[in-house]
Amino acid sequence: MLAKSFKRTKIVASIGPATHSAAAIERLAAAGANAVRLNLSHDSHQAHAQRLKWARAASGRLGKPLAVIMDLQGPKIRVGELPAEGVDLVAGQTVRFAYGANFSDSGLIPIQYDFSTKVRPGELVSLYDGRMQTVIEAVHQGVVTATVKVGGNLISRKGINLPDTDFSGDILTIKDIGDIAFAAAHDVDFIALSFVQRAEDVSGLRDKLRQLGSDAAVIAKIETRLGVRNLPAITKVSDAVMVARGDLAVEIPPEQVPVVQQQAVRLGQRYQKPVIVATQMLASMAGSPQPTRAEVSDVATAVMQGADCVMLSEETTIGEYPVLAVEMMKRVINYTQEFATLHRPVVEQFSDQGALTPGLFAAAPAGGQPAGGEQPSLSLQQQKAIPASAILLARQVGAKVILAETASGQTARNLAALRPPMPIMMVTHQRRVYHQLAIVWGGKAFCVNDPKRAGAEVVEQLKQAGNVVAGDFIVVASGHRSGVTGGTDTIRVKVV
Repeated sequence: MLAKSFKRTKIVASIGPATHSAAAIERLAAAGANAVRLNLSHDSHQAHAQRLKWARAASGRLGKPLAVIMDLQGPKIRVGELPAEGVDLVAGQTVRFAYGANFSDSGLIPIQYDFSTKVRPGELVSLYDGRMQTVIEAVHQGVVTATVKVGGNLISRKGINLPDTDFSGDILTIKDIGDIAFAAAHDVDFIALSFVQRAEDVSGLRDKLRQLGSDAAVIAKIETRLGVRNLPAITKVSDAVMVARGDLAVEIPPEQVPVVQQQAVRLGQRYQKPVIVATQMLASMAGSPQPTRAEVSDVATAVMQGADCVMLSEETTIGEYPVLAVEMMKRVINYTQEFATLHRPVVEQFSDQGALTPGLFAAAPAGGQPAGGEQPSLSLQQQKAIPASAILLARQVGAKVILAETASGQTARNLAALRPPMPIMMVTHQRRVYHQLAIVWGGKAFCVNDPKRAGAEVVEQLKQAGNVVAGDFIVVASGHRSGVTGGTDTIRVKVV
């Protein structure tokens, strides 16, 4: 009963026109959503502020944490206005791009972001989700000249990808700066940074948030070729990672995407960071009450790999069956975790020298800092040793659950990273941490008023729910060194 009571992999539901109401968001949460994503590429600040209020109210009414993620648009480059019939591009043809150009007057293809200062000859310009490709020949006075390699009919406002281009840390647009200020002024738990290329992009956003007085955590979205190459270093400094498979499949060969997904999950476990797998997980459910078999397998694969979260996008923003999509995803997660062999890391496998796929990543820099920029007082292996001991002890005594008492959330994340077979009860007295723990693999978060009585309160709730009974063992892991991130230093056995 207990194993079925808590789904290990969590669900992120994006909010849009189809779910723009207090009742809709509460139905999503009741159906199994653990976080809501507010996509700042669409809709107004006013609409997102209202959705955030509805999410907080739903969390309170349901008595469960519901993380709020605000997703920045980033330097999403699109084609400007073209004739209604589009423009035919033919292989071998020369085309020219320019910011703000008028195609009818100049023949230049208009772009909505001036990438002429970023690109170099020889780099690829991919159009319309990769359907068309051009290679840059020259850049002069704001005009980018390219040769068409793969042609097609190009229409207005279609996306442009620059997989070879290094943005040199300049990935925040003017819109993003305004959106960051908006998010900082509201009670958000996470901000997702789009098109991350290197660790410094994450650190830069965190610095801006701290200057604005925000304690929101940073999710690094992996959707660029450079982001993949620098994935170990990016994971190390982020609070969480999202594998955004849509743009990623345009930036790198599509056959590499499943491997990147798997390695991202492994790196998340190594550095105790939640990993979200996103894009087209149940895409057909935007218009159908049933998913395809391939989509069900996709979700199940992410669960078996050990992903912390799987995410719904169009399924819950514009889809006809948003609640059914969440319910279906929950059923797949629960069935998979009950009957399939889940990936459980071996502690030694995740040392700093742990093997990953050769050639996939650039060499990660030595050292590095954890999320928040604080230098750890414990090494990575020391941080794993105590949680690993807690899990071993729980196995030996047959504990029903592991109870993680945590102020910062790090104790819970350390335990979750080792993927124990028993659920983790994550207990904190910090409201922000309570919501942030909603996306962590493995159990359920509780918020208590008195840290000294945290364990007793949660055990009583578990007893009332029938999850534990008198005589059951519970292993408690906690940290008693105030202000030390990752300072789990105490393990004890509690008998119900």
